[in-house]
This record gives sequence, C-alpha cells and structure tokens, in this order.
Amino acid sequence: MAAFRGPKVWLWRWRSNPLRRASDALEAWIVLAAWTLTVLGGVCGGLAATQNVEHGLARERAEWHTVPARLTENAPTTSAPGAPGSGGDMVWAKARWNAADGSARSGQARVFAGSSTGTTVMVWTDRDGRLVTKPATPSQARLRASLVGVLVGVSVAGIPFVGGRLARSRLERRRMDQWDEAWERIDPLWGRKTS
Repeated sequence: MAAFRGPKVWLWRWRSNPLRRASDALEAWIVLAAWTLTVLGGVCGGLAATQNVEHGLARERAEWHTVPARLTENAPTTSAPGAPGSGGDMVWAKARWNAADGSARSGQARVFAGSSTGTTVMVWTDRDGRLVTKPATPSQARLRASLVGVLVGVSVAGIPFVGGRLARSRLERRRMDQWDEAWERIDPLWGRKTS
C-alpha cells in the first residue's frame, strides 16, 4: 500500500521538524547519494568508455595496413546461397602474403568471385601480419565510440539509481509496517465510548 503524499515541499527532510523521523533523514541521504552517483557515474563512465573506444580505433587505423596478397587457389564463381556473410560477388578464397618481418602468411580473404590463382588482392593486416578487417573511418569511430559511451554511461548510472530505489522502497515498506503496528495499538481505543 502506497502512502498518501501531499504537495511536494523541497528539502523537507533536512528541515527542523518535530514530526521528522530518522527514516526521513536517512531517505534524504540515500536520495542525495543515489542521484550524485547516478549522474557522476553515468557521465564519467560514459566519457571514459568513449575515449577508450576512440583511442582503440585510432590505434587500429594507425597500426593496420594493406599488403598485397596472391590467391593460392581459384575463387568460387558464386557465393553459396544463404551463406552467412555472403555479399553479392565477393567470396572467400585462400591467399598468401608476407608479414612485415618477411615471414610468409596465408589465410582466407574476401575476393571477387571467379578470381584465378595468382591474382593479386589487397588484404588488411595488423602489425604482426595477421588478417584483420578494414579499420573504422574517423566518422565511424566517433559514432561507435558515442554509442558505446551512451550504453556504458546508462549502465553505470543504472546501478546506483536502482540501488537507491530499492533502499527507498525498503524504507517505505518499513514505515508502512510501523504505521500498521501503531494502528493496531490505537484502533481498539477508538471503539470505547467516552460518555
């Protein structure tokens, strides 16, 4: 059962009032702490995540580069229907390339359908010579970083917000139980006649 709430009076829990209960002051501090942690945690967590993602994607753009690779087998003429990642006339085929240290590497690369053995294709590799995807452009990196920052910020902010709500609901439940106990003591007295 929800308690009746009258008009909102700002900062009433901190005002000097003989009717103010200890639980009212405790609730005021819980609300203050929860909102402070919600705002600060959400903003700081979101900004930190955004900067971390932007830094990581900028590092990828700086370290990843294209290298020429040669197909070691004929590429299929068409992609398999319904295959995951099949995109029109691009297919997977085995290719070989040299890493920055001169060692030979091989792996599956996306090439045009029907490419023959020995065809030179450009593949993206990291500084160790492993195949990677094309790095995000600066605008794509900003968008990804912003989305991750918002998600992390909301997630971080949700923890103290939900914790504060749970603590307040527990205090409210305790106050209602106290009201019920007080009513049980007073209710029998109302049945008596005074005359």
